[in-house]
Parts: sequence; structure tokens; C-alpha cells
Amino acid sequence: MPGTVLYEREGHIATITYNRPEALNAINTELRADLNAAWERFREDEEAYVAIVTGAGRAFSAGADLRDPARQTKGTFWEVPSYSSLESGMEIWKPVIAAVNGYCLGFALTLVASCDFVIASERAEFGFPEVQIGVPTIQGAVRMPGRVGWQNAMELLLIGDRVNAARAREMGLVWKVVAHDDLMSEARALAERLLKPAPLAIRATKEVAWRGQQLPFVEAIRFGETMRRVAGATEDAREGPAAFREKRQPDWKGL
Repeated sequence: MPGTVLYEREGHIATITYNRPEALNAINTELRADLNAAWERFREDEEAYVAIVTGAGRAFSAGADLRDPARQTKGTFWEVPSYSSLESGMEIWKPVIAAVNGYCLGFALTLVASCDFVIASERAEFGFPEVQIGVPTIQGAVRMPGRVGWQNAMELLLIGDRVNAARAREMGLVWKVVAHDDLMSEARALAERLLKPAPLAIRATKEVAWRGQQLPFVEAIRFGETMRRVAGATEDAREGPAAFREKRQPDWKGL
């Protein structure tokens, strides 16, 4: 039987799918563990250069499953180390695309805010409903101001109402809104574009972009120059100029 999260790789593109469609992909203890394992697998998979994350059925994910037995007995199933999930800080420098096909709520929206690109179906809806049931949003509150600006973040976090795909794009949360039936083909087309540059150069650039926001300017530049030297010592760094001189497409190895 398939698990609550599917991991499939075609070529260098991995697709990670929330797979509890009968529960609108609500996140219970099992799905949370399976999702973390899928991200670890993607991070360690040497042949996976880009990931697309989406949901089975009519929802991306309705967020935390309030009916989960573990939540009823323990009060929460989020008591895990912060590094164990993409939402909470797992460092993955490969590009990640969210293909949001429907409801994207609560902790699922925190994951989407962790992605590099968000493509939304015209049917998608986004929200942090936690405050409406008396629960503060933590990871979402940390991520959203930097993602969409203070007032847009407060609209999502403090009011708790859902917003549609058009409003999410206006906020800057969504990169592109597409027809529902075109969602996965659009995500795949973007993933293919991300395969054209050198994969190690992409990862180094993403890490510098992320860490550069946390560091003072001079330290950020120094870190970036260190990463340039590291990337410059790779096989791919020699392949790129050679392909340019020989007027051919580069054959990236990720080495």
C-alpha cells in the first residue's frame, strides 16, 4: 500500500505528494514522519536536482489533523527537533517548487513559504486558521513577514481568513497562478528550466542567498566568496567553460 507521502523521481526531478486525499491531506503523525523522510530522501538523492511538492486529490493540505489520536493523547505531534522538517529549518539547497492544487492551510502553508517557487491553481486557497481556534502560529509567524511583508503577513496570521490564489499572488506569496488542469505541467516546465544551469552552482547560489539574509553585509560577501571557491573546484565548473568554447550544451554531473 502507498504511504501517506509519495516520493517519485523521473530523471533529475523528484515529486513529493501529500497522499491522504480522503482527509484533504491533513497532517497526522504518520504523514508528518513520512513527509520528513521524503525531504531527507530528496536531500540525499544524488540524482535528484529539483523537487516539486503537491497534494493528491482536491487539496494541497488542510493543515494539522485535529482528529489525530496522537494529538488527542499528547496534546501535540509537533514536538520534534526543529531541523527534522523543511518547514522548521531543514537545510535543502536544491530548488523546491510548490504546486498548490487546492486548500493550503496552517502548517502546509508554512511548508509552501519554505519553497523557492510557488505555482498555484486558480482553485487554490491559503490561510493560517490557527488563531481562530485559539492556537498561535509559530513557524509561519517567523517566515511570513520576510516572505510577503509585514501587513500582508499580519492579514494571514492575525485574522486567520483564507485568501484566494489571486490575492496570494498580489501578496507575493505565489509566483504564478495557472489554470487548474495546467498546474503540474507548469510546475514540470519550471523544473526543466532549473535543470539547465549547473546544479552545484544553483545550490551554492541558493545557500548564499539564504545565509546572506542572516549575516551582516561584509560577512555575507566573505561567505559568498568562499562558496565561489568551493564551487569553482568542481568538475562542473570546468565543464561549463569547456561547453561554451566548444559551442555545445554542458553535460552536468553534479560533481
